[in-house]
Amino acid sequence: MLVIVGLFVAFVLVAIFANRGTRGCRWRMDKTRDRDGKRYFRCAACGAEELVPLGKSPQDCRAPRKPTQP
Repeated sequence: MLVIVGLFVAFVLVAIFANRGTRGCRWRMDKTRDRDGKRYFRCAACGAEELVPLGKSPQDCRAPRKPTQP
């Protein structure tokens, strides 16, 4: 019984983390693209790009959201 519960939990975790919509942004800094006193960041998960003031980092996902299918 314990094995079945463990397999079910593993399946649920894989299903959650395999869905791109549930992953948070992973921001990467690219200093070569800085401009106007702002730092350039690009998300490795969704491709969003953002310029933020020096000393700060992006906090929210900025990627365009795809409409959900009914």
